[in-house]
Amino acid sequence: MTEITHPLAPNHIPGFLPGADGSDPLFTAVIILFLAAVLAIGIFYFRLHSLPEHIDQIKNSGQMKLVPVLTILALFTHNTVFWVLALLLAVIRIPDFLTPINSIANSLKKLTDDEENIDTTHSSGAETTTQVEDSPSEEK
Repeated sequence: MTEITHPLAPNHIPGFLPGADGSDPLFTAVIILFLAAVLAIGIFYFRLHSLPEHIDQIKNSGQMKLVPVLTILALFTHNTVFWVLALLLAVIRIPDFLTPINSIANSLKKLTDDEENIDTTHSSGAETTTQVEDSPSEEK
């Protein structure tokens, strides 16, 4: 069957016009491009939101439990303060103040235990020396 075209129709019909059967190649291409763009933007959005968590895992800092919680809060509440705080916690290394303080406390505890042991040794040693001195006099 030969297609009969209208006598006033041009000889060449552009490809972006829908066909007589209802197919629209331009619309199909735009829909596919739109879905790919939405998917790419979604992937970028979730990657961006998990960026502090990835940085924290690489640096292996002490806030490994706080950073993911803040990123999830930022994701669900759309509050960027949580995300910025998570990024700062992941990037900036917070100094460890607790370890030196515990070390000082343990050293002081050892010093006081040593002094108590020395005092008890001297006092028990003094008693034994007095007992030793008393016992020879009793024997005479």
